[in-house]
Amino acid sequence: MRYIITIYLVLATLAKTHAQSGVKIAFLADVHLQDIYGSLNDNTYKGIINPADGMPVLIRTMESQLHSTRIFNENYFAFIAALDDIASRGIKIVALPGDYTDDGQPIHLRGLQHILQEYEDKYGISFFITTGNHDPVGPFAKHAGKTDFLGEGGKQQPIYSKSAMYKPNANHLPVVISSDIACMGYTGITEYLGNFGFMPKQDYLYWSTPFSQYTYTDYNFDDAKVSAALENREYEVTPGFKVPDASYLVEPVNGLWLLAIDGNTYIPKDNNGKTADSDNYRGADLGYNNVLSNKVHLINWVKNVAAEAKKHNKMLIAFSHYPMVDFNDGASAQIAQFMGKGKWQLDRIPVEAVAQQFADAGLTIHFGGHMHINDTGIHTTAKGNTLLNVQTPSLAAYIPAYKLLTLTGDSAEVETITIDKVKGFDKLFPLYKMEYEYLHRQGKKDIWNKDILTTKSYHEFTDFHLKELVRLRFIPDDWHAEFAALLDTLSGTDLLLLANVKNPVNLNEFIQNRQKFQGEWDNAEKTAKQKLKDYNIAWKNFSEWKGSDLILDFYRIRNADELALADIPVIRIAQYKLIAQCLATQNYNQDDAHQTDLHLLFSILSKFLDGEPANHFKYSLKSGKLQNIKQ
Repeated sequence: MRYIITIYLVLATLAKTHAQSGVKIAFLADVHLQDIYGSLNDNTYKGIINPADGMPVLIRTMESQLHSTRIFNENYFAFIAALDDIASRGIKIVALPGDYTDDGQPIHLRGLQHILQEYEDKYGISFFITTGNHDPVGPFAKHAGKTDFLGEGGKQQPIYSKSAMYKPNANHLPVVISSDIACMGYTGITEYLGNFGFMPKQDYLYWSTPFSQYTYTDYNFDDAKVSAALENREYEVTPGFKVPDASYLVEPVNGLWLLAIDGNTYIPKDNNGKTADSDNYRGADLGYNNVLSNKVHLINWVKNVAAEAKKHNKMLIAFSHYPMVDFNDGASAQIAQFMGKGKWQLDRIPVEAVAQQFADAGLTIHFGGHMHINDTGIHTTAKGNTLLNVQTPSLAAYIPAYKLLTLTGDSAEVETITIDKVKGFDKLFPLYKMEYEYLHRQGKKDIWNKDILTTKSYHEFTDFHLKELVRLRFIPDDWHAEFAALLDTLSGTDLLLLANVKNPVNLNEFIQNRQKFQGEWDNAEKTAKQKLKDYNIAWKNFSEWKGSDLILDFYRIRNADELALADIPVIRIAQYKLIAQCLATQNYNQDDAHQTDLHLLFSILSKFLDGEPANHFKYSLKSGKLQNIKQ
C-alpha cells in the first residue's frame, strides 16, 4: 500500500510539473477598443470616408485624443498587431484585465467579440476577460454619447443613444442617434463576451464563481451553467442594493487556475434612489479601496480559492483591472506634496491594507491594469506573505506593450513585449489633416501639433501623443505654473549647478540675477566638475537638454519605467541620477516653493528610476524574490 501511495504522489507531482512547466499567458490590459469599422444597427450613418482607402470609419478627433490619457483610434490597429504577435509566438492563453472597450457600447462589444472569436477559431487561443471601469461603466445599461467623433469637413460629429442628452451646438454637425452608442451594464457585457471566460465552457476543466455551491471534487458542467446566471451572481453592495459580481475561477489547462477578479464596486449615490438606475451609482475607478469597504466577500472567496489551489496542487494566477500594490515606487506622498492632493490619479492608489489582505488571503502574483503604466510592485505582510503586483501597460498609451508570463516550476518569468510597429497606424492621418485645417481656419488656441502626422511608427506616435498630452493637459492641470515656466528656461547644466549651490536663499532671484550671485555660481561649477570626474560624466553632455526635456522624460519614465530607455539616452539617465544625488545632500530653503519643487521633482524621479524591475524578470513563487533579467 505504501508503495502504491508513493507511486501516486510521484505521478501527481509529475503531472503538476508537466501542466505548469512552459505554460505561457499573455496579459493585454486597457485595450480600449473602439471598432472604427463598426456599423450602427439602427441608423444609416456610416461615419466619415477615409480618402486613403475609401472606407467609412467611426473615429474620434485628434483633438480629443491628445487631451486623453488614451488613444481612441490607432489602438484598433495596435490590438490586431498584438494579437498577431501573440499568435506568432504560439501562445494559447490570453487574459484581458478590463477596459477592453471604449465604454462598453454595443458597437464596440460586437467588434471585440468578432475579433476574439476570429483569433480563437484561427489559432486556438483561449481568451479570459475580467471587468474594468469602462466595461461596464455602471452595473446596469444607460444612455450615453459623445460629441467628439470626427465628421465631414473636420467638424465634430455628436453621436448619442438618446436625443434629449445632446445640447445643440452651432460648431457641431447634426446629432446622430443610435442605441449602439449606449453603455451596457453587466447583462450586455456578459451576453456579448460570455464566451471568453465569463461563462463556463465544456472544455474548461473547472469553472466557478464566489457564489457557486459546488466544489472542485464534485464539479460538473451543468451545475456550472446554473451558477453562471447573473441572477445567481449578485451581492448587496449596500443594504437594499443588489448588483452583479462577474468574478470567476477557471482551469483552462491541467494544473493552472486563473482567478479573474471583478474589482468593480458600484456604490449608490443616494440610498433612497432607484436600485436599477446606473446613474445612481458612483464610478468604480477607485478599485480595491472600495472593495475593502463594500465588497468584502471577494477577499473571503480568494482565501478559499487559494486554500483549494494548494490542496489540489494548482498554480493560482490572479488578474483584475485594478492594482493591488502602490504603483508609484514609494513616491506617492512626495507626488501629493509636489502636485497637490487629488492630482495625478493619487486617489486610485490602493491603500496598504489591499495588498496586505490579498497577500494574507493567499495570492502570490496578480496582474493589473487601469493606470496605463508599466510597473512592478511587491508587498510582504507582517505574516511573511508576499504579493507581486504586475502593472500591465496599455496598447493605447506610451509605451504600447503586453505582459507575457511563463510558468517554470516554482518560478514565474515575466517579460514585457512592446508593440512598436503597427501596420496601418497612419491610415487615418489624411482625416486628421482635414481636422487640423478646420481648427486652424477657426483660429483655435492651443491647437495640437500637426507634426504628429509625420511619425513613422506606432511607438513614435505614442511618444508624440504623450508629449502633446504633457503640453496640453498635464502641465496646465498638475504643475505649479511658475515652476514649470522657470524649469523650461533652464538647461541641464543650470540644473547641475543649482544642485551644487550651497544654501541658496531664493531660487528665482538666484537664476534671474546671476551677476549678483556670480561667486556662488562659480563655486557650484567647481564642485560639480569634481563630481563629474568621480562619475566619469562629461560636462558638455548637460547642455544637450533642458527643463522641457526633463519634464517629458519624467512622464516617459513614470509611464514606461525601464522601457522608456528606448527614447532617453543612457547618459541622460546618469545625469538625472547625479543631480538627484546632489540635491539630496543640499541644504535649501524649504520656504522657497521653487526650491521645494525642484527637490521633490528629482526625488520622485529618483524613486521611479530605482523601482523594482519592470521589463523582464523572474519571480520565485516560494521565496517572493525578484531576479532582474538584463536585456
